[in-house]
Amino acid sequence: MPDITQDLLLGGRVRLAQMAKGHRAGTDAVLLAASAPIKPGDVVVDVGAATGVVGLMAAAREPAGRFVFVEQDPGLAELCRRNCQDNDVQGEIVVADVLDKDSRQAAGLMPESADLVLTNPPFLEEGQARISPDRGRAAAHALPVGGLEAWLKACTGLLKPKGRLVLIHRADRVAECLALSGRWLGGIELRFVHPVAEKPAIRFLLSGIKGSRAPLAILPPVILNGPEGRFTPEAEALHRGESALL
Repeated sequence: MPDITQDLLLGGRVRLAQMAKGHRAGTDAVLLAASAPIKPGDVVVDVGAATGVVGLMAAAREPAGRFVFVEQDPGLAELCRRNCQDNDVQGEIVVADVLDKDSRQAAGLMPESADLVLTNPPFLEEGQARISPDRGRAAAHALPVGGLEAWLKACTGLLKPKGRLVLIHRADRVAECLALSGRWLGGIELRFVHPVAEKPAIRFLLSGIKGSRAPLAILPPVILNGPEGRFTPEAEALHRGESALL
């Protein structure tokens, strides 16, 4: 059995069991969950959920949502189930490959069933960079060739008309994500994430509405660290669950 750590997030409001080695939850998950506009009763699908960190933090902010966690790795899905129990979240765990239509449908993941989809897609595709030999880290970081298009198509296919997709990705793939998501989404809002104010962005948050024709909007950036190398007050508040990016 791999080593498991027990971590506290959002100022202790979320308890997370996760692998000690390999891909681990961090700032990307915090920012994505903080960007989730959930209303009571909304069906919220966390795609590529791993141990469930994004959905769990979203549930801590709005517990009256209905949360579905989609993960293809059975071991991670079991940790996600355990985390839901530990955090009193009545989440549905779906073990399925989001890129495979038959796998999604066999697991009961139906088209146009979600009000909100949250996702942190694997950042790379095969051939773009050297992939980690760690199986779990590789699965979290790499898609097959053309996988980003298939991932976004699957995510938007889960949305009801006028449902919303929110994702976080690497800043150097913003043009590709905009071009792909613009096929299905409108009212797109972009927010760039900078390590410090003087440095280029390293991430972006993208939010869009299925079927909308509203124009693109660029929102104020998130600056993670001040000159002294510590979190800015905004970033600290986001990590403690005391503010949101809505």
